[in-house]
Amino acid sequence: MDEMAPIVIGYDGSDFADEALRKGLWLASKVGAPARIVRAWSISNAPRPRTWTPGYVPPVEDFAEAVLEQLTAQTRARLAEYPDVEVTFQVPHGAAGRELIKASEGAQVVVVGTRGLGGFSGLLLGSVSDQVVEHAHCDVLVIRRASGDQAPPRTLKLDQAIQPD
Repeated sequence: MDEMAPIVIGYDGSDFADEALRKGLWLASKVGAPARIVRAWSISNAPRPRTWTPGYVPPVEDFAEAVLEQLTAQTRARLAEYPDVEVTFQVPHGAAGRELIKASEGAQVVVVGTRGLGGFSGLLLGSVSDQVVEHAHCDVLVIRRASGDQAPPRTLKLDQAIQPD
């Protein structure tokens, strides 16, 4: 394993991802490795680009830029706690599990949270974490939240729409 290979950190903005980011940056700091923060996205979960107007669908590059801007803003405070860690961002367009598995090639370790923003209430390990554990090209560190329910009720609108009244 290349000592300068990056520590890949999956980040989707969830509380679980923030714990993974904190622990991944801590690990990178301890071993002197760079960190690569990865957020995979699709049109349905990307923030609206600045070029968006009613009746106009911006090009995929505009969505990628909006995702990168959101990612850097969401991680800025946590990154400030680890100024010694060299950090790069990657925002591939695609399914999170598949893109994190690709990002694992040549990495020292992939760090992910147990759950993310999607999924069903009550699962202890989300589908993305499960895919990465099963198929990554390197070791995987799955981070639980420091406290609180490890499988809290989901808050996405889709989950609210399919829950019985």
